[in-house]
Amino acid sequence: MKLLLAAFPPELGPMLENPPAGWIAVCTDVGALAAAVATTRLIRELLPSEVLFVGTCGTYDARVPVGSLISVSEVISSSVEEQEGAAYRPSLERTRWTTQGQLPFPAHSVVAPPAITATQDGAKALSRAAPLEHLELSGVLEACRESDVPCRAALVVVNEVGPKAHEQWEANHSAGSAQLIEALVKAGVFSTES
Repeated sequence: MKLLLAAFPPELGPMLENPPAGWIAVCTDVGALAAAVATTRLIRELLPSEVLFVGTCGTYDARVPVGSLISVSEVISSSVEEQEGAAYRPSLERTRWTTQGQLPFPAHSVVAPPAITATQDGAKALSRAAPLEHLELSGVLEACRESDVPCRAALVVVNEVGPKAHEQWEANHSAGSAQLIEALVKAGVFSTES
């Protein structure tokens, strides 16, 4: 059995109630901590052979435009203050996670900040680490790493990070999520042979 995760129901659409054969679809809730706890619990209860996380993300600049479907290669936990030199992390803290396995979209790194970035200056600072922003994946990947379960992640870019991000996200997240799921189905990601 494989586990299909997203932060909240619109990102899974009809797959939440009707997942493909061999898959269980569940929402983790929003934020890295909630996602880590939920993923850990689900892995312990369900013993999946693999986790696939799907969701939406924002872009810091023109490197990855709105509407792009991406495969996450690496997640970097960071903050605006850290990128600007006003904060630091203990050297023992894990701040990077990689995914395992390929998906049929261009691979990109994403930043997992502690909260959604709402300023252009913040977006510019975080863009030094990666081109995209997403909240839950550091938690999901840490839970999978700790449990030794492979995890892949596919995201759709639905907004530009900054002051208008939330209204763009509101306008685009449902259609973008449906586009992502449809592309994964067409690519055979959910086939019994995958």
